[in-house]
Amino acid sequence: MPSRRTVLAATAGVAASLALSGTAHANDKQLRSLISRMTLEEKVGQLFVMRVYGHSATAPDQADIDANLKEIGVRTAAEMIARYRVGGIIYFTWAHNTRDPHQIADLSNGIQQASLRQPRGLPVLVSTDQEHGIVCRVGEPATLFPGAMAIGAGGARKDARALGRIAGQELRAIGIRQNYSPVADVNVNPANPVIGVRSFGSEADAVAGLVAAEVAGYQGAGVAATAKHFPGHGDTAVDSHYGFPVITHSRELWEKLDAVPFRAAIRAGIDSIMTAHIQFPALDASGDPATLSHPILTGILRGELGYDGVVVTDSLGMEGVRTKYGDDRVPVLALKAGVDQLLNPPSLDIAWNAVLKAVQDGELTEARLDESILRILRLKARLGLFEEPYVSHGGVTRTVGTPAHLAEADRIAERTTTLLVNEKRLLPLNRRTHRKLLVVGADPASPSGTTGPPTGVLATALTELGFTATALPTGTAPSAATVAQAVAAAQDAEAVIVGTYNITAAQKTLVEQLVATGRPVVAVAIRNPYDVAQLPAVPAYLAAYSWTDVELRAAARVIAGKAAPRGRLPVPVQRADDPAKVLYPVGYGLSYGR
Repeated sequence: MPSRRTVLAATAGVAASLALSGTAHANDKQLRSLISRMTLEEKVGQLFVMRVYGHSATAPDQADIDANLKEIGVRTAAEMIARYRVGGIIYFTWAHNTRDPHQIADLSNGIQQASLRQPRGLPVLVSTDQEHGIVCRVGEPATLFPGAMAIGAGGARKDARALGRIAGQELRAIGIRQNYSPVADVNVNPANPVIGVRSFGSEADAVAGLVAAEVAGYQGAGVAATAKHFPGHGDTAVDSHYGFPVITHSRELWEKLDAVPFRAAIRAGIDSIMTAHIQFPALDASGDPATLSHPILTGILRGELGYDGVVVTDSLGMEGVRTKYGDDRVPVLALKAGVDQLLNPPSLDIAWNAVLKAVQDGELTEARLDESILRILRLKARLGLFEEPYVSHGGVTRTVGTPAHLAEADRIAERTTTLLVNEKRLLPLNRRTHRKLLVVGADPASPSGTTGPPTGVLATALTELGFTATALPTGTAPSAATVAQAVAAAQDAEAVIVGTYNITAAQKTLVEQLVATGRPVVAVAIRNPYDVAQLPAVPAYLAAYSWTDVELRAAARVIAGKAAPRGRLPVPVQRADDPAKVLYPVGYGLSYGR
């Protein structure tokens, strides 16, 4: 951590220039004065939020130095800040930014120090994707909560608010002030490959209430929340990371469905909104992605919805935004459309120089840049970054992954597990008659730095609850030999727990053959709840909505009867043989009747 003298020296210039006099909130006059003294190059940099490899701002590992040189042309975060004067940096697990909370705090402080030491240096807005559930960047020992669809199954706005409050406190303690959450998309397409369980559900009003509650939690904790992905990514069968989705909703349907959670987020005072790389012909017939659409971002979001906060693009490295235009045109077109922050371009050098050239050539005015920079600086001031850009190890220890926070996550998770099938009251399992358990099934890579794999987590949790559980991972596409091994192992068990993950033909074969052994089978959908429709012969089925530890432990407590199943489906499950008909409606969920 930097010394107090270093901190004071680094921040003195900014604080003096704003004449903050002990308040964290600068007014627009002060911020405009600050902008007026910035060079054009500094202004361009302020618009970018960029990835950088390494656990340290100045001394990353050699492999991360090599990756930075290859992708960004600099060795370290400090060098990137000095060269490009970026206004924001995004943390990723795969970029080795998030090893542990104390390291993250040091990285955040190093980034702030590198920026504030520059001439006219400004604090950096550090961001990440900490949605919880299947998308997280900061793992254990930080507190990890159930994902959005699980929260939707719980249905309690107070839980969404508590999630935002606790997660926000922990993010702020490690120097992250902007979180790209909550997902405000209404997931009405079961085949959606990119949103799915990241959405609170399929009912617009229910999603809106939970979005607003989570926003209140995060922002009450001093972290900017980000509603995404505007104008709504919930009805697509194409992943915008790899393709260019087209939303065919009418304008009327958009108003009734997709727009509802974003309106709620704006009413809740949302600090930032992220754009979607989707084509939405009813809102803009040009064929441009929403990220580059003036009618959608300026006409609808700014004009009709009255939003004047920060607009951030989804990652500019995604295929959905790169399909139609080159990487040099995308950032310019995004700014012309009404965007403020340009997130993670494939090449910062190309994007940064393209924006600079667009101003020099008159395609973009400096006044247009100033509009966005003012919004960004307002947000930084509101978050207290001008006064308190640094964090402390003491704050990390006091805040991150505390017993109280972890207990709250467990309590919330218990309210989300949904019981969909329970023939002959198989559940809860009786330890006297079903003590010896075999746990098999899909073992996708554990999300968000949790323990994993799922079969191991379930087996350990059930053993701690008084059962004797053995884990046998079978994967998402078990071979015939693996299926045979599981069936043989089932002969020695009194019941079988099987995790399904976006059910495949091979997984279906596994479960059907386990059922055929005559052993009681309890299936747990560890991602999409729609799996249940494919397996009508399973005598007991739970939906956990994710394979993070907190959700799996809650499912284990429900299986053992230590917790009651209280979740209710936040999405409908269609019949497998006739998708036009609903097998289980929104709101469906069984209980133990006691």
